[in-house]
Amino acid sequence: MNLSAPKQVVFLIAVILAVLSVVSAKVTAIPVVTGHEYWFLVGGFVLLALGNLVKGI
Repeated sequence: MNLSAPKQVVFLIAVILAVLSVVSAKVTAIPVVTGHEYWFLVGGFVLLALGNLVKGI
C-alpha cells in the first residue's frame, strides 16, 4: 500500500470539519453542527484518510 500526502485543500477541509465539531461540542453551539458533532469529526477523519490512500486527492 503506497500512501501519498493529501492535497492542501483536502487537508484544510478535514481540519475545518474537526474544528467545527470540537467547537460545537465544547465552546458554543453551531446550528448546523449541533447534534452531529461525532459525524463531522468522523467525516473529517475519513476525508483525511482517503486523501492519504487515494493518489491525486
